[in-house]
Amino acid sequence: MKLDAAAVWTNSRLFIRSNALAHVAVAILVGALAGACVTAMTKAAEFAHVVIYGIPFDVRLSASARVSPVAAVAALCLGGLVMGLIEMWRRRRSASATVDPVEANALRGGRLSLRDGLVVVSQTLISNGCGASVGLEAGYAQIGAALASRIGVILRLRRHDLRTMVGCGAAGAIAAAFAAPLTGGFYAFELIVGTYSLSNAGPILAAAVAGVLTVKGLGGAPYLVSAPAVASLTLTHHLALVGLGLIAAALGVGAMRAAALVEGSFRASRLPIWARPVLGGFIIAAFAIVTPQILGAGHGALGLDIPCDMPAWTLGGLIALKLTACLVSLASGFRGGLFFASLFVGALLGKLYAIVLAAALPTLGVDPTACLFAGMATLGVAIVGGPLTMTFLVLESSGDLGVAGGVLAACIATSLTVRATFGYSFSTWRLHLRGENIGGAQDVGWIRDLVVAKLMDHAPPILVASATLAELRAAYPLGTTHFVVLADEQGRYAGIVSVPEAHAVGEAGAPISDLARLTAISLRPDENVREAMKRFETAQSEILAVTDPETGAILGLLGEAHAARRYATETDRAAKGVLGGG
Repeated sequence: MKLDAAAVWTNSRLFIRSNALAHVAVAILVGALAGACVTAMTKAAEFAHVVIYGIPFDVRLSASARVSPVAAVAALCLGGLVMGLIEMWRRRRSASATVDPVEANALRGGRLSLRDGLVVVSQTLISNGCGASVGLEAGYAQIGAALASRIGVILRLRRHDLRTMVGCGAAGAIAAAFAAPLTGGFYAFELIVGTYSLSNAGPILAAAVAGVLTVKGLGGAPYLVSAPAVASLTLTHHLALVGLGLIAAALGVGAMRAAALVEGSFRASRLPIWARPVLGGFIIAAFAIVTPQILGAGHGALGLDIPCDMPAWTLGGLIALKLTACLVSLASGFRGGLFFASLFVGALLGKLYAIVLAAALPTLGVDPTACLFAGMATLGVAIVGGPLTMTFLVLESSGDLGVAGGVLAACIATSLTVRATFGYSFSTWRLHLRGENIGGAQDVGWIRDLVVAKLMDHAPPILVASATLAELRAAYPLGTTHFVVLADEQGRYAGIVSVPEAHAVGEAGAPISDLARLTAISLRPDENVREAMKRFETAQSEILAVTDPETGAILGLLGEAHAARRYATETDRAAKGVLGGG
């Protein structure tokens, strides 16, 4: 009976691996699970806000008129202490940094730890629940992607299919958060998978729709965005929105630069690791006493501020306070996302831009709501990335294709400006600060996995460097091998000799070391194939020895032709995965 069950499971797994419709079915399951996680996390955070701050259950924390200073200081400092103790415990255990969905898909072929995902969810709930200026969307995407990765690993999906499944988990989560399936789908295409193709469109969009339907069935999306209808836009209005996009790009790049400076300031403070979030919590509590709008992600504050007429100085002050609170939250050790926070600050920026534009060019007549949507989307592009993601969010929020066109133009201008002046979104910038040189979720992990140690000949012909040409000719007649690696008396690398050349030139008693070349150039076993190809080009050689970088011991031999063939094969395989072939 056990054998029959095992055979059924094996056959089912093979069917799912090879059938596109089965992939869609699994993606729907993943999207539904992600939607359920979004609902559970949202309810848990809202319950924490009600208990800690004493607000009504139907009122968002950031929409409160005021909060108790005692509750704010106590909650944020105690929450910071918990976050600091968790980080101290992780460091004592030498736990590696948590891998997010972008890094998993770029470097690890879509493999994510479910345990790490639960840790991120816990940290995000603690941070947002106590009122830190971060959103839950990082936890939403993390747990959705981690569940998808675990299911994909159990089903033994191929590398590109597993990466797509991780995209499905993130798409289901973000779509559920905003009740916006196109937003969730393109969040996955642009930010998690790194590409759109026919092979990944079906599963990802199916997961996004499943996430939205699930969260609607369980009580509704947490991050609905609504605004008044927008008047039609002219060409000059489009140009005005592009100008707003350039301002948002400058603000976003400034915020990302400031994030590194603020984080560096906390590290340089010499405070123990557990005390940094406590200090951060105290600073945020001080801001919350000025205005509760800086607490949490800011969804309640956005709903409160959209219909209000606010003076320019109030808008500017809110933008400065909210951005500072977000940076202090993340730099001090709280955990969460900036997706919705960037939308909130961008909306305030759009309202401020509309006021300034109306005063400077009163005849232009740009609809303030169009500026609000454009500011929201462009600052989201500057910090989070994904111009199409943010455009579809505006389209699904407003239902207006005309304003979405103007927002798309502004988002493209923002994206190009950020890429030209900075080169990273916030997620990839933080990875860059950790030493990971990746610009997005495009799959480069296979290049890192294809290292010299996996490609080299582990048993190359070796001869001592003190041997004579006669000894080499006797040991390696013509036709037996093309190259011999030389080793000194201590077994260290001493160069390479061409066997045909050794048979053609020199007297029999001459030392073979006279013909040795590349004595100072070799490959390291941990270099990837791309680095190896550059080394071949620099050395102008078709063969290189592989040596231990510390001892100089000979580990193997690698030919340029073999490395090039493997590189081309793996590149072709990766391309087929993206395009849905093979």
